[in-house]
Formats: sequence, C-alpha cells, structure tokens
Amino acid sequence: MNREQALADLIETVRKVEVAASRLANDAMVGAYLTSYKGRGMDFEELREYVPGDDVRHIDWNVTNRMGRPFVKRYREERELTMILVVDVSASGEFGSTQRSKRQLAAEVAGTLAFAAARSGDKVGLLLFTQEVELFVPPAKGRRHLLRVLREILFFEPKQRGTNVGVALKHANHRLGHRSMVFLLSDFLQPADHEMARAIGQTNARHDLICLHLHDPREAELPDAGLITLEDAETGELVELNLGRAAVREQYATVNAERLAALELGWQREGVDTLRLETGRPFAPLLQHFFEHRRWRRS
Repeated sequence: MNREQALADLIETVRKVEVAASRLANDAMVGAYLTSYKGRGMDFEELREYVPGDDVRHIDWNVTNRMGRPFVKRYREERELTMILVVDVSASGEFGSTQRSKRQLAAEVAGTLAFAAARSGDKVGLLLFTQEVELFVPPAKGRRHLLRVLREILFFEPKQRGTNVGVALKHANHRLGHRSMVFLLSDFLQPADHEMARAIGQTNARHDLICLHLHDPREAELPDAGLITLEDAETGELVELNLGRAAVREQYATVNAERLAALELGWQREGVDTLRLETGRPFAPLLQHFFEHRRWRRS
C-alpha cells in the first residue's frame, strides 16, 4: 500500500467514526449528558446571611458559629466545563473477538462523549497512556480538534505495550487546573494494586471521575477449541491450555469473574461511578441510561 492510499484509508476510517459518533450523540444523549453534569461545576461568589428559602446545604458552619447567626455561601454556576478522555492504548486493546477491537470501541465511545460535550459548548482534552503517558492533547473546542482526538485514539502508535492506570491519572491531576469531567477508558487488565486505587481515589476527589470498562466477551469465557497457545499481548508470555477440558474453561471463567468482582469492589470503595461496555453490544443506550441514572441519583 502506497502512502497516498494509506492516508486515504486513514481519513475514511476517521470519517466513519466521526459520522457514527455524531449520530449517536443525538438530542437525547446530549440532554442526558447536560442534566448529569451542568451545575456540578461551581465557582464561589460571595458569603452572606441566611434568608428563608436558601439551601441549608450551603450554610458555612464555621462562619455561622463565629458570628452567632447563619451565613451561607453563594456559588455561580460554571457555564463551561472541561472533559478529559483518558484512554488506554496498551497492546491488549487491539484484541477483539467481534466486529471491533477494544481500541475501536474506545474511539467510538470517546467520540460520542466528545461530540456531546462539544454540542454543549464544553472543551475536550485527551490523554493516551500505556505503562507511561504517551500523549496529552490540551482541552480545546472545534471540529478540527475533535477530529484530531478521534484520529489519535484510532491510529496513535504507542512506544510501550503495558498498562499503568496510576501513572496516567497522576499526570491528568497534574495537568488539570480546575475541576473537570474525567472519563477513564480501559480494559483494566492491569492487576489492581495500591497505586492504582490511590490514583483513582485522588482523581475522583479532585474531579468527576467515570471509569468506562471496555470488555470483550471472549475475556469472560473461552470456547471448546482443544489445545491452544495464548499470548499475553502486553508481556509476550505464552501459555498452553487444553480448552477441550471443561474444568480448564470453568477455572478460567472463575478467575476472570473474581478479577471483575475485585475491580467493582475497588471502585465502590472509592465512590467512583463505573460502566462496563462490551465490544459486541451497542453502547449508546447504556451511556444515555448511565447519565440519566446519575441525574436521578444526585437530584
């Protein structure tokens, strides 16, 4: 394939994802997104005495105790929010047993989120990571910027193959100056450790963190395929398994189920909202329901 054809294929792929993401970020999706996030970012405006009808949740108890009468803090809603897409581009993302790989799913989901943000006038930034931060694109607006975000997620060639969620979130925390929406898209095949849990907790405390778990159904259970050799995409380690034996398949399914349960438990401990998305299933209805549920839960 010559350079001109390769460029044409790249442009066509980006265009297809752009069209799909733009279509999925429909009015219902944007509406659910807006009601879930607008009003969450607030700037302090003034401190004044309490008057009947004020929200008691805004009472400043330190000042109230000092002055002997109730005072409330007033806030001004931020009209513009910032969304950061933190996307795992490690080698395991290239796997896909259905029509698309996990990385393709990441591009479609991230694109849909980016278009929803753009339609509400918000900025969008991007951080790509493996075991190190591979690329950071500062938040900005505009169609050209959105297309760059899609292009990087789809075609960026990382230097490393492994995964380190903690490193990525630490970098995001360092680069973000004010409270933002942070969407972390990963298959989370990295073994859960203290560093990752701490980084997730810190990011969720500073920002509004959402973990989107990209999952392929073949990772949950293996087929009856006889003797096969599996390779770990990130480490290169080879393992021979006899999938003709039901006990082997059952053990694999059990280990994977325990891994997923441990992930869910860790997210719950940190108070982080999560959503699992599969490569073989439509994700737009799940995202819309997710936003609507967050709005209902926080109202």
